[in-house]
Amino acid sequence: MAQRPRRRRPDDSPPSTFRQRPRTPRVTRQPHTYRGFQRGVNLLAAAIEPTLGPLPRITAVEPVGPPPHLPELLDSGGLIARRFLQLRERDADVGAMFLRQMLWRLHERVGDGTATAAVLFRSLYGQGVRHVVAGGDAMRLRRALEHGMALVLGALQAQARPLASQADIAQLALGLCHDPPLAEALADILETVGQHGPVDIRTGRSQGIERQYIVGSWYRSRPLSEWQLAGALARRIEVTTPAIVVSDLDLDDPADLLPLLRLAEREQIGSLLLLARQASSASLGMLSAAAQAPAPCRVLAVKAPDALTGQDAMLDDLALLTGARVLRRAAGDSLRRIRAGDLGHARRAWSDDEYIGIIGGRGPAAAVRTHLSRLRDAHGRAEQADVRRQLGERIGKLQGGSAVLWVGGLGPADIAERRERASRTLTAVRATIGRGVVPGGGAALLACAMPLRQRAAQATDADERAAWQMLARALETPARAIIRNAGYDPVPPLHAIAQAGAGYGFDVRSGQVVDMRAAGIIDPVGVTHAMLHSAIASAALALTVDVLVHQRMPELSFEP
Repeated sequence: MAQRPRRRRPDDSPPSTFRQRPRTPRVTRQPHTYRGFQRGVNLLAAAIEPTLGPLPRITAVEPVGPPPHLPELLDSGGLIARRFLQLRERDADVGAMFLRQMLWRLHERVGDGTATAAVLFRSLYGQGVRHVVAGGDAMRLRRALEHGMALVLGALQAQARPLASQADIAQLALGLCHDPPLAEALADILETVGQHGPVDIRTGRSQGIERQYIVGSWYRSRPLSEWQLAGALARRIEVTTPAIVVSDLDLDDPADLLPLLRLAEREQIGSLLLLARQASSASLGMLSAAAQAPAPCRVLAVKAPDALTGQDAMLDDLALLTGARVLRRAAGDSLRRIRAGDLGHARRAWSDDEYIGIIGGRGPAAAVRTHLSRLRDAHGRAEQADVRRQLGERIGKLQGGSAVLWVGGLGPADIAERRERASRTLTAVRATIGRGVVPGGGAALLACAMPLRQRAAQATDADERAAWQMLARALETPARAIIRNAGYDPVPPLHAIAQAGAGYGFDVRSGQVVDMRAAGIIDPVGVTHAMLHSAIASAALALTVDVLVHQRMPELSFEP
């Protein structure tokens, strides 16, 4: 009897021709929901898991676009997840995209912990599916997991110890980036400019790591006219002891500038920094002529930060820093009514193609400190990554002092990967300063599992007992993955760790069970806390998904 040809699954088909296949609406119900969702979760987590630990393996991602092209070599779980655009199997695609979104939000918020979150999520979801299919209640299990999450986070915080010195920061950075020169440079930068100090990471001029410190506060802007930079040395203009006008006004009519120039003459102002939204050619010509007047005043006119780019609050910060009053179009302000009390002052100011800088602002120190305190409180309460980043930038600029980190490498691909690693490490270390560190290498998570096992032994409710057991087993998976990625069998080290007690873990570099904190193997509390919250809460939510609704849309696929 002739055998029927095996129907080729979508994942088996070799990519040779690219076309669009229309997808029809479809509703998927249980048990197919769990099966498809879990396939997508497992596929994405399996691509990320090898990158976990200080001796990681690399995931190669083929770029989108026509050949020829070189694959990206990535060891960041967040970036690997970001490269997943769509899976061919529709049910699996929902699971993969759910996990992808959770990992990318975690990456944006704290910069690290995505690989650990991926293996935790996969373990919890897989165990939860088995429990629900065997007769458990998904909603009761979700509530028990969320209750267990609070216990785990409390046990984690109990292990935290503060960062005591620059050496501790360097050790933490080294554990995150595994690059000693980069870790040392980042620790020195944070010690110099503080937790929120602006750090500009640029492509280096050599193969090594270099750093440069800049005095004062700087903002992204540039002169309103190219002629101001044309004759400047290195295309940089600097003025000393300037009076400062902070505004978002349009300088269209040259007559609007006359009261300002008369004020400068009356107050014997020799240099002026003028922030405005835009200026006409006639207005710029009048400002240029002011330098040739009998009582010359050198005017540096620069573009005010744009409200549309989220920098409108920078005007308030600049005004507070220099002691000026903000002149706003929306409030009906004009240069025709400007007074000496509206001007700010600084020791120096400069501008180039990309930035303006203020050195030695003369604003009231007490008001600046009060404003900084409010911004720090807002930063601590902010949940959205973009809001936290903007508040951190404002705090750093008001404090004064910034740094430039020049990152070199062996080639463009190596430099790009090292720059991304530097940015990721900087974000994670900043999230840790003030919150402390815990034993690394998965040791802190293993310690959090001990009270869960005790709760499971005492529980009388089946769903609650299952939740404790699931969490305890899931918290072992990061340590298992780290040990396995380094080429060891996880079973003997985990048994030795259980005998040694809390705080001990397996140092994969030396092949020994050690006190992780004493060995300098530490993880940031802020990152670990955010990772646990994201993984556990997201897995608990995913277990309550019973139906998948697929919309009609074109599907991009490869066909033989």
